[in-house]
Amino acid sequence: MKLKMGGLWSTAWLVALTAGLCAQAGTSGQSQAPQPDQPTFRVQVDLVTTDVIPRDEKGNFLADLTKGDFEIYEDGVKQEITSMTVSHGGRVTNILAPPPPVLASEGLVLPPSRPVSDVSGRIFVFFVDDLHLQFGSTGRVRELFKKISKQLIHEGDLFGIVSSGPSSISVQMTYDKRRLDEAINKMTGSELKPEEIIDQSGTAPGAPSEVRYRVGVAFKTVYELLQNLDKVHDRRKALVYVSDGYDLNPFEESRLGLMDPSSPFLQNTMQRELNQEAKFSGNERTQDPTMTSPRMAGEFSDAELTREANRSNVTMYTIDPRGLVGPLSDLDQEVEPQQWQAFVRKSQDSLRVLADDTGGIAVVNQNDFDKALKRIDADSSDYYVLGYYSNNPDPTQRRRKIDVRVTRPNVNVQSRKEYVLKSVRVPPVPDAKK
Repeated sequence: MKLKMGGLWSTAWLVALTAGLCAQAGTSGQSQAPQPDQPTFRVQVDLVTTDVIPRDEKGNFLADLTKGDFEIYEDGVKQEITSMTVSHGGRVTNILAPPPPVLASEGLVLPPSRPVSDVSGRIFVFFVDDLHLQFGSTGRVRELFKKISKQLIHEGDLFGIVSSGPSSISVQMTYDKRRLDEAINKMTGSELKPEEIIDQSGTAPGAPSEVRYRVGVAFKTVYELLQNLDKVHDRRKALVYVSDGYDLNPFEESRLGLMDPSSPFLQNTMQRELNQEAKFSGNERTQDPTMTSPRMAGEFSDAELTREANRSNVTMYTIDPRGLVGPLSDLDQEVEPQQWQAFVRKSQDSLRVLADDTGGIAVVNQNDFDKALKRIDADSSDYYVLGYYSNNPDPTQRRRKIDVRVTRPNVNVQSRKEYVLKSVRVPPVPDAKK
């Protein structure tokens, strides 16, 4: 299966999105043109922005806060807030525009960027991970997106949709809700069944090749989405991530043929026979159940996704459309109950990590999607975007913790907790002999 992403994230789309939505450029690193026989030094200073949602004890959004009501700490050091945007009811107001960054090595002060008049402010990207959605849940997935169309997407909202697998959904960023309705009819789950996973050959603990491939496709797709959303500034960017989640070592005992031969539950019979032959021949090998499969080139981990999301200031909301998962009530295959429960728990935990580490919420093991969509709607309508230029000059300290506080008492603050500096590639020094 070959990943196809060119249609959604084309150059033309990216240019249009960036030009139409960036209220402040938030980028720097521009330098003077090099002069003959003069060395050119370049220092990159990026505006760090973070979404902040302050609520009172009753859960109401506080829309009257000023710059003086906020404090931002990076790795425990207080930062100076240089930009501030507030969105209330989906309407964006730029309260404080950031000053142009100073390039210390060259003494340049860049002119301020020209703000645009767009006030929509709401940006959604929907990821349909059909490679990890049960075929039997197709109806539930479509009903969930019908609710999203009615309850979450409002007039003037900008959204795009992409799938990871055979549903082949690739909707460029649009305001047209009809495109969402068209995509809903194409959504079809194609997750591997437990039997298909268990019958995969191979004795190494860890994820079977097909499981790893599917997770790799899903994570690569999301990673590319996050990279492109990094181009948009001063807007809250919500990635609604619909998936059953991930377990990279599923049904281990059943798959490796380690269960009792008389067990009525599914297991890899070929592997079990190989284990028996090895035992009788004296060539039995002891396997370490804690061992995991080595990563393949190009693979991404959930930690890399959350780092990229935080660097791009994207909040992920993960939704498990299976709803409340019973012991074996939704399964028509004879899977050992404890292994099934472990599979469900690990997959749900993976969705919790993606959401929790990016300031979002995980909607797992529950059937009340209406409540969750109202929360996402509120988070995307009422928020502040605060910006600062970090006073930490050490470029080798790439991961940095963020702590946003409100000086008013009894205020609950929701925001991201960290970000990672971009990797800066240093161009090779030209050979003077050439």
